[in-house]
Amino acid sequence: MILSMTGYGKTEIQLPTKKVTIEVKSLNSKNIDLNVRIPSYYKEKELAIRKKLATKLVRGKVDFSIYVESIGENLLSQINKDAIQIYMKQLKEISNASDLELLQMAVKLPETIQTLREPLDEQEWKQIDDAIDKTLEKIVLYRTDEGKTLQQDFLKRINFIEVFLEKIVELDPQRVENVKTKLQKAIVELEAKVDENRFEQELIYYLEKLDITEEKVRLKNHLNYFLKELDAPISNGKKLGFITQEMGREINTIGSKANFAEMQQVVVQMKDELEKIKEQNLNVL
Repeated sequence: MILSMTGYGKTEIQLPTKKVTIEVKSLNSKNIDLNVRIPSYYKEKELAIRKKLATKLVRGKVDFSIYVESIGENLLSQINKDAIQIYMKQLKEISNASDLELLQMAVKLPETIQTLREPLDEQEWKQIDDAIDKTLEKIVLYRTDEGKTLQQDFLKRINFIEVFLEKIVELDPQRVENVKTKLQKAIVELEAKVDENRFEQELIYYLEKLDITEEKVRLKNHLNYFLKELDAPISNGKKLGFITQEMGREINTIGSKANFAEMQQVVVQMKDELEKIKEQNLNVL
């Protein structure tokens, strides 16, 4: 089973004096990259939140937010009356403005609004922490569903490569004969006299250099290994990436040894499917 690094989760809870919304979304990344936005009065819980996110999500670019909407009279800001009165007094000394005009000017100056630091209510935080867990369950479910889609795409493209590999196997005898014919034709055109035994030895040596038996076997093994890892209990995109690199190495070698137009065309199709696998694998956890 594979998981995607792309996911989204959201949970809203209603507390007596506030509405709390928890939101988490993730995209692909080589490592865990956390961006946590929470109200200042929950800052003491940030390390615990980060640890929970890293443990549950493992890898990806993760944006986590807690939004709080106060209800009723439970406001976290208040007017700083003393500061406003001092500002108005000072402004009156340098201005003939009315009290209303002085007030309008004063409220725009710094520190006229005070933000109160609400003490953390552990019972309230317990509800929020439970909501965080639910949100993480939602994003994991999202990642699982996305992973199923990715897996189906991988299976389809691996199957394409297997079909192309079978085509390579079918073309190989024809390729060998084609190489022999081209060499013999070249000798005839040169009108050169050659020792038949020496020619056969050189031909065997040349064909051995162009032999792709090992590459075909290794590529088949890599395809099977990739399919096996898709069904592994733990999603491991990095391992799948390593396997695709090995697959690419064998395909490239087959292409460089092909020396046969029809086989090279098939190799190009294999490379195209492999590139699509590599691109999708960037999203695998």
